[in-house]
Order: sequence, then structure tokens, then C-alpha cells
Amino acid sequence: MTTIADFTVTTNKGEALDLAGKLGTVLLVVNTASKCGFTPQYDGLEKLYQDYKDRGFEVLGFPCNQFGAQEPGNAEEIAQFCKINFGVTFPLMAKIDVNGANASPLYGWLKTEAKGLMGSTSIKWNFTKFLIGRDGKVARRYGPTDTPAAIAKDIEALL
Repeated sequence: MTTIADFTVTTNKGEALDLAGKLGTVLLVVNTASKCGFTPQYDGLEKLYQDYKDRGFEVLGFPCNQFGAQEPGNAEEIAQFCKINFGVTFPLMAKIDVNGANASPLYGWLKTEAKGLMGSTSIKWNFTKFLIGRDGKVARRYGPTDTPAAIAKDIEALL
């Protein structure tokens, strides 16, 4: 059975990150954008990270420019924006596609493990979130309108 441990992603510094090292950690995987109506969720994501990181929780942000071209910057610009405007300290990855022929293999797996509304396997917009348990399996998918604060109880249940 496939788990998060079967994937390697690229950090925003261009380094490979083997997600096998994240087994045992509760993860919230989010496709992000800097110029979206949901961008203020960075505040809530950072709060979740600060509140739970000492208990084995981490947020992984994956910038994506597929929705309304709302993430046009390069890795350095995105990181600067997130740090200056929202104080983001959780890990940001390299910009990826979450849908289509060039979609990240990680997102291909996430979308089939936790389908969206009416069984959809596509990501509909920025700030779709996937909660991963310590066992590396997808526990739940959340839509863009689901605030980070609303996810806290589910995170606590997995910790």
C-alpha cells in the first residue's frame, strides 16, 4: 500500500526531500498561492504549525500557479512574501502543478486517496488541504474554504 513515504519532493531551495523521513509526523499538505483570496490562510497555517510542531506536526506548503495565475513568483520571491507578510516558518516546497499531465506524483496520489466533492479527483482551487496521519496515510481532504482553525480538532485527534 502506498503512503507518503513513497514520495520525494523538492524544497523551495531545490533540494530533494524524501518524505519517508516524515513517517511518524502528522502532516498537513497544502497547495498555496500568494495572490489568492485565501492567501490570508497562511496566518492560520502558521498558527497550526506553531501550536502543534512540538507534538509531531508539520505543514508542507506547495506553491501552485494553476489557478488564476495567482502564484507567479519564483521560489525566493514566494518565500520572501510568505515570511514578510505572514511570518511563515513551516517548510515551503518548489512550485508544482497539482492537476494535469505535469501534476506532481504526490498530488496524483493524494487526489485518489481522498477525493473531493462528488468523487472528483482534481484540485479545484488554491488552499486545498490534505491531512496525513503518522502512518503516512491520508486521513482527510479539506476544501479551500475550510479554515486552518477548523482543522485543529482533526490534527489533535491524530496527535
